[in-house]
Amino acid sequence: MAQFSSPLSARLRWSLFTVLCIAGVFNAMDRPIIAILKPDMMADFGWTDSDFGDLAAVTQFSAAFAFLFTGWLVDRLGVNRSMQVGAAAWSLAAVAHGWALSTAQVVAARVGLGVTEAVQTPLTIKTVATLFPPDQRSFAFGFATMLAGAGTIAMPFVIPALALTVGWRGALVAGGIGGFLSLLAWMWLARGVAQLRERTVTATAAEDASSAAYGPILMSRATWAIVVAKALSDMTWWFINFWLADYYRKEFGLTTLELAVPLAIAFAGSGLGALLAGWASTRLLERGVSPNRVRKGVMLVSALLVAPLPLVLELNSFWPVACMIGVVMAGHQGFSLSLFSTITDVVPNAKVGRVTAFGAFMGNMGGVAISLITGRVLDGGFGFVPLFIFAASSYLIALAWFQWLLPVIRRPDDGAGEVFE
Repeated sequence: MAQFSSPLSARLRWSLFTVLCIAGVFNAMDRPIIAILKPDMMADFGWTDSDFGDLAAVTQFSAAFAFLFTGWLVDRLGVNRSMQVGAAAWSLAAVAHGWALSTAQVVAARVGLGVTEAVQTPLTIKTVATLFPPDQRSFAFGFATMLAGAGTIAMPFVIPALALTVGWRGALVAGGIGGFLSLLAWMWLARGVAQLRERTVTATAAEDASSAAYGPILMSRATWAIVVAKALSDMTWWFINFWLADYYRKEFGLTTLELAVPLAIAFAGSGLGALLAGWASTRLLERGVSPNRVRKGVMLVSALLVAPLPLVLELNSFWPVACMIGVVMAGHQGFSLSLFSTITDVVPNAKVGRVTAFGAFMGNMGGVAISLITGRVLDGGFGFVPLFIFAASSYLIALAWFQWLLPVIRRPDDGAGEVFE
């Protein structure tokens, strides 16, 4: 495997990546909007919890289906063109919510947004693999998640104000406008680069020749180690994203405006956890610790941070619950960061988009399952207890699976050879 090199300055690489991360904030803005403004939407359309769970599942399924193609698209188009096509598409889909006046139209808009949003994840991982050397990628992932977390922290304060002014439809349109502005910033920064190459590492002719082959991806134990672990852990992530606001309403009687602070604490934990995990991983790798020890060590610590989650059901005080949820979110991001970093460790750059997208497909299918299950568990009167118990164990189960299928993580230049050959 050839050494990493880049014709772009460090300043330009970080500037481009920062704009991509900001675009990702607007890409994901619809999720907190839907969660926070759930009562408004339910009142408009007469939905039940099961109906809301079905809507979340439809969005997740459409994104999951699209991931089967967006990874290939990103590998095919490269970073620059994928950003232009993807940001324009998901911004248009967000704006389309402004005309959604019936349940069917909401579903159509959500499907369109789910499909187009699916470009973001493989694009981000591909961009990290393209712009940064291997030992810096964990920190780049942490930075991206921290920036996304900072944007999400602002959402519980911004969204109610937007809703009071322009309604829930207008709040979603605002996300689309932000996406277009991010795209303009990207195009301005990339104007001096005739073509931001798909890869800034020099690759062997054999790797180029195999870049179109999809079979080796599905035949690799590394692929299945990553994607099943992603599915199990993402079930908890999507559960918290879509249902945390509802939990606070039902258990503590919070209003939409009162949700701002506890949700901000949760997503502050998410961002700080990712940044800390990325920083620690990068420092350890730079000191010569093996990728295997670093990735799995961070995953184990992260899984243990999530394990006490059911204890929130025994707490009667609101603030300890909010802080514990913040720790859980930090644990998720440390775990997820290590999974994505493993992709850049073991997957040839030409296949990073497709492996990432397949992992995201599995993660979103986990989101579909948990959305459908949660709505019916709550409508059935079982409460949040079984859901929290599953969430607490999902990361340890995912790590056990990951260790079983991928007992040792080695980069190709560690003498292991290409994992996908």
